Parts: sequence; structure tokens; C-alpha cells
Amino acid sequence: MESKKGNTFSGKLGFVLAVSGSAVGLGNIWRFPYLAAKYGGGIFLLVYILLAVTFGFTLIISETALGRMTGKGPVGAFKTFAKGKLAAGGWFTALIPMLIVPYYCVIGGWVIKYLVGFASGNVTEMASDTYFSEFTALPVEPVIWLLVFIALTFLVVIFGVEKGIERISKILMPVLLVLAVIICIYSVTRPGALEGVAYYLIPDFSKFSLMTVVAAMGQMFYSLSIAMGILITYGSYMKKEVDMESSVKQIEIMDTLVAILAGLMIIPAVFAFSGGDQSALNAGPSLMFITIPKVFESMGMGQIIGAVFFLLVLVAALTSSISLMETSVATIQERFGWSRKKACLLMVAEMAILGIPCSLGFGVWDFIKPLGLSILDFFDFITNSVMMPISAFLICLLVIKGTGLDAIANEVKLSSRFRRERTYRFLVRGLVPVGLLIIFVSSVLNVFGIITI
Repeated sequence: MESKKGNTFSGKLGFVLAVSGSAVGLGNIWRFPYLAAKYGGGIFLLVYILLAVTFGFTLIISETALGRMTGKGPVGAFKTFAKGKLAAGGWFTALIPMLIVPYYCVIGGWVIKYLVGFASGNVTEMASDTYFSEFTALPVEPVIWLLVFIALTFLVVIFGVEKGIERISKILMPVLLVLAVIICIYSVTRPGALEGVAYYLIPDFSKFSLMTVVAAMGQMFYSLSIAMGILITYGSYMKKEVDMESSVKQIEIMDTLVAILAGLMIIPAVFAFSGGDQSALNAGPSLMFITIPKVFESMGMGQIIGAVFFLLVLVAALTSSISLMETSVATIQERFGWSRKKACLLMVAEMAILGIPCSLGFGVWDFIKPLGLSILDFFDFITNSVMMPISAFLICLLVIKGTGLDAIANEVKLSSRFRRERTYRFLVRGLVPVGLLIIFVSSVLNVFGIITI
């Protein structure tokens, strides 16, 4: 087996920026704003933050500690501590990023297409009602952009942890934050935008419902890279002297900050564009690819701001796809003893083989509708709504029955005071498993139309 020597982050900054890069992806920039708009703006934001600092903290600590304790990815971590059938949870968890990264790269390819379009000055064309559906229905061009995005991801992962992932994260994460702040300032200073700022930041408790909690919990899950094996893998690259609790706190802050900035980029701009009409926010997943280009077209400097916006989205998408591919590569290396190059090439092939059908599912293969969903939406549902809650539940079981809470606490205390230890123990024993069960059941009922989320 190839040694993991050299496969470590240089220190705390490298770990924090790499994990933050993983967490800050399309979940923040694309998914968070439309869910916040749908579930009451400020009240959704408040619920999300509360869940991130409780449930999110508990699961990030659990996974990172498991990785650092064992020095292994999800398969090895489960095998080390699990007994009986629970040991299969490692493979179950490891399979998730392998299924997510192909369709994630499809969306990443769309982002590159829009970036090139705005940079080329095709603002009016990009903002038309039918542009997105016509482009995604093409049989060749979306596949080409998919392969370009896969190639970008491969070029970073092939160089390894410190020379590849850490180095690119130290460049891209500050760039992402600067771009986000620039677009936020531009967005909130548009005429009529302050009404959108108020809607987004001031909680309206009359809009609170159980579905607000369910949607916010699902978003937290999606956004923080929980239950995909990423945090276990990145934890295995963390040095023992790095302050784990402080690192996790900084990751929570970074992720929440970018989620808040994403809302401030998009919601006030849509308010300004629509003259305060909240129904314009109900575009759902199409908000970024259909509604937002219209907003940019209506603005002065729309071409420049549009190009900067999609550059930011590309950075966020790339940092996340890197973590998904890296986790899969680490699993292959650990299990088969392959070189990094060989494992990377296998993942590139897998990403293309599964990614191309996801892309063609909007065009020549649109007749394939598993559960009535497009191929891409089906993979998204299976991984995010079914597999990830189960994986997180299995990780809780592993912590409680396998390692024991004392072992996790002792691992954290090697480098941290673990101020939130009592909160951690309380949450992991009861509230977190129950919450995971709720999100799992509600997501499955939603896809079958029994409830609406």
C-alpha cells in the first residue's frame, strides 16, 4: 500500500481552508438562497445558524475525530471500531461522494458555460427564458463543459494534499470571500434592495413551521459536507497538535458567513429587479441559472457583475468537487494499495461514465425518469435525502457503540480544551439521531408527494 506520508495538511490554516472549501460549494451559493427565500428569509437563516452550531458541530467533531484517531478514511475508520454489520457503514459512506461528484461536475460545467457567456458579453442571450433549458438539452456542448470541469478537479487532486488541495484552497478561498463581498455590496446598494435585505436578515416568526426546520436541517447537512466521508478523510490528514475544536468553530463561521453572503448577493438583487415582488424569489433551483441572469441584464455593469458572480460560483463548486474526488481517491488507495495517479484516473473515468448520463438526462435521454425524476435529480435525491442521513446515523452509532464518547472526547482534548463537550455528549446521544430520522422520513415523503417541503 502506498504510504500516507506527506498526505497531511501543513497546519491548522491548511485544514480549515480545505474543509471550508469543501463545505462552501453549490450548497451555499446555489441552494441556500432559494431555500431561504422559500421558507421566510430571516426565520430560515436563524434556524439554520442554530442547527449549524449544534447538530453541525456534533457531526463535524465526530467525523474529524474518527479520521484523526485512525489515520484512515471512512472504510478504515468503521473497520477499526465497528462490530458486525455496522462495519459495512464505512463502504456505505464511502460510496456517497463517488455518486455525488459525477452530477456535481455536470452543474460545475453549466457554471463554466455561464461564466464564459457573461465574459463574452452574451448577457441578453444568457438572460432569456429558454436559454438554460435549450443549452442543457443539447447532446454535446454540456458534456464538453462537464469534461472540462472534471479535468480542472483532476489537476488539483493529482498533486496530493499539501501541494494540491491545501495550496489551491489557500488561493481560492480568499478569492471567493473577496468576490462575495464585492457582489454583496453591489447587490444591497441597488434601488429597492433594502427591502430584500430586511426580508432576509430580520426573522418573521409568523413564517416559522416544521418545514422550516426540516428544510434548514437538510441544507445544513448538504452545506457542511457531513456524512460523505470527506470530514473523516480530511481528519486523517490533520496533525495531532492542531486545535480541533477551534478549527471546527472557524469552519462553522466560514461556512455560515458564505451562506449569509450568498443570500445577500441574490435576494436583495431579485427584490430590486422585481420591484419588491416576493413571488420572483420562488424560482427554486432555477434561481441561479434563470432568474439571476435576468437581474444582471437589468443592471448597469451587468456583464462584469455577472462574470464575477459566476467566477465566484465556479470557485465554490471547484473546492467542493476537489474534496469529493479526494475522498474517493483516498478510499481506493486505502483499499487497493494503488498509487494516487492510478486512483485518480479511475475516478476520472467513473465521473465521466456517470456524469454523461446525468447531463444527457436533460436532452436525448430525458425519457429516462427514475421515480419521475431526471437522472441528475435522481442521483441527488438518493445521495442527499436517503444515503446521507443514514450515513450520519451510522456514524452516531459508531461513536456511541464503537469508539465510545470518551475516546472521541480524549482525541479532541489532545489539542483542545473541548469547551462544548457536555453539549456534544447530549446531542450525539439523542437529539442528532432523532433529527436525522426526521430529515430522512420527510425527504422521502416529499419526493413521493405525500408532504411538500
